[in-house]
Amino acid sequence: MSRAALLVLADGRFPAGGHAHSGGAEAAVHAGRITGAATLEEFCRGRLHTAGLVSASLAAAAALGVDPAVLDAAADARTPSPALRLAARRLGRQLMRAARAAWPSAELNAMAREFPKGTHQPVVLGLAARAAGLGPQDAAHCAAYESVSGPATATVRLLSLDPFAATAVLARLAPETDRLADRAVLAASRVLDDGTDALPAASAPLLEIGAEAHAAWPVRLFAS
Repeated sequence: MSRAALLVLADGRFPAGGHAHSGGAEAAVHAGRITGAATLEEFCRGRLHTAGLVSASLAAAAALGVDPAVLDAAADARTPSPALRLAARRLGRQLMRAARAAWPSAELNAMAREFPKGTHQPVVLGLAARAAGLGPQDAAHCAAYESVSGPATATVRLLSLDPFAATAVLARLAPETDRLADRAVLAASRVLDDGTDALPAASAPLLEIGAEAHAAWPVRLFAS
């Protein structure tokens, strides 16, 4: 298992398209729910335990070798917002391009052919981890970390927040992120016997509502 590959996959400079998305932070800033470091931490904690848990579980399951088509359908069922489904597939397409360039594999090629319009990003992330020689724990950690690092980075731009304060938020959330990745791997391991009903379906209604409102804005800084 290559720890260097894990660093490449989790690096914010990996060209997977995440820089164009705020993870719901732009809508939350506009609504007054994120106003500084303290409220950013509350937002990220909520996102970690809902969307982050679902994404980490899907990524871990894909890394374990669960059929991507089955996982993509499970991701759709857990994403009520059309705007978020569209964003997830766009991110999946971009991640697929980057992953195939970095770690060419038959599995990634097959997924690209089967889903020309894109697959949910966490599913691609899990297969990318497999192609890089990583395991489900690594995939879960990447997905969980992305669920909070994206909003934190976006908030620095949206509010001119001190980047040191945003980084401190991520550091304080690190123990929770580790524990959540463990939960995600445990849930993913059950899919092999119990099907995708074993995956978490944690919901975040404000993220869904905010995403739909955000998608209708004529001017915005981030795609989602």
